[in-house]
Amino acid sequence: MKTKWVFLLVLLAFFCSIPVVKGQVRFRKIVVDTTFRAEGVAVGDVNHDGKTDILAGDVWYEAPEWKMHEVRPVGKYDGTKGYSQTFANFAQDVNGDGWVDSIIIGMPSEPCWWYENPKNKAGHWKKRMVVDSACNETPLFLDLLGNGQPVLVFAVRPKGQMAWFGVPNDLEGLWDMHIIADGPDAPGTMKYSHGLGVGDVNSDGRNDVLIKEGWWEAPRDRTKANWKFHPANLGPDCADILVYDVDDDGDGDVITSSAHNYGIWWFEQRGGADGPQFEQHLISKEFSQPHAIRLIDMNGDGIKDLVTGKRHLAHMGRDPGGKDPAMMYWFELSRPQKGKVEFNMHVIDDSSGVGTQFEVIDINGDNRPDIVTSNKSGVHVFLQRRRR
Repeated sequence: MKTKWVFLLVLLAFFCSIPVVKGQVRFRKIVVDTTFRAEGVAVGDVNHDGKTDILAGDVWYEAPEWKMHEVRPVGKYDGTKGYSQTFANFAQDVNGDGWVDSIIIGMPSEPCWWYENPKNKAGHWKKRMVVDSACNETPLFLDLLGNGQPVLVFAVRPKGQMAWFGVPNDLEGLWDMHIIADGPDAPGTMKYSHGLGVGDVNSDGRNDVLIKEGWWEAPRDRTKANWKFHPANLGPDCADILVYDVDDDGDGDVITSSAHNYGIWWFEQRGGADGPQFEQHLISKEFSQPHAIRLIDMNGDGIKDLVTGKRHLAHMGRDPGGKDPAMMYWFELSRPQKGKVEFNMHVIDDSSGVGTQFEVIDINGDNRPDIVTSNKSGVHVFLQRRRR
């Protein structure tokens, strides 16, 4: 009997010493809406009931049953023939009243608007203009200033300026515009320019602004105009440009993805006499049109992973691989040894994809990141279910 217990204890010790098998993250797909509403999506507690709701352009969905409510008159959009009136959607308490408002950007070069939350009153939300032109196909709402408060970052026409925008004192007026790069036609500012990002490239503790042609170095005073530009080759036309220390060597590497072709890459930062230089590495060419990417620690190992997918019918199926299944993936980043990097691809879904902007957030409060998307295949939530 004693021998049996010794054997069981040895066996238990053996199994407890085996590391958890990677890739055990799973998702439960929730179809919120099968109608094409928007290619951008936002999240927030719209109605003050303590639950996280979804905003998708013309409408918002009330958690947890996802009942649809109108923000503005609802359009009818055919994804096989054209686009919606929402290229990006962000949630912010603009007026400081404690209620989440909605910021919406339509097609590139069209105005950016903010819609005031009516605080559970019936009717459409009051509409005000942020700026009369919003360009680059990846407008951003990120913590550029490093104070925990995201701001809008994108290009404006017709002058071709790159700028960030702050909420004005006069809420009826246009937002305060701070010029990062003045025109005419600064790089990355054309109507359909591809590629825009925010991150600390030079490790000075300040977030810089990146395009595929290089990056603007953030000054101490971020309201200062005309930031110093550093040319760099960060690959072909892309979407979100992310900054992260991929290889854990203490500097900011860059991650990009092809908006309308095949390819996801990371660019290893290397020192140079004239500042950072970048060496391109392929992550994947398994699918096309990853028109939005996000960084998040998906599996809780302390290393950020990539979440992306195929933009469903980006150009109505005319792009390379445009009619392939609308896949969703997460790429698990690991560093098996010093200086070595691996990205392991895991399938999330095969019939939804991403739009031009999506959210990764803990939507149900279980301390695990979930995914919310809106695109030409509808609106979806992917709840993480991690195996122990």
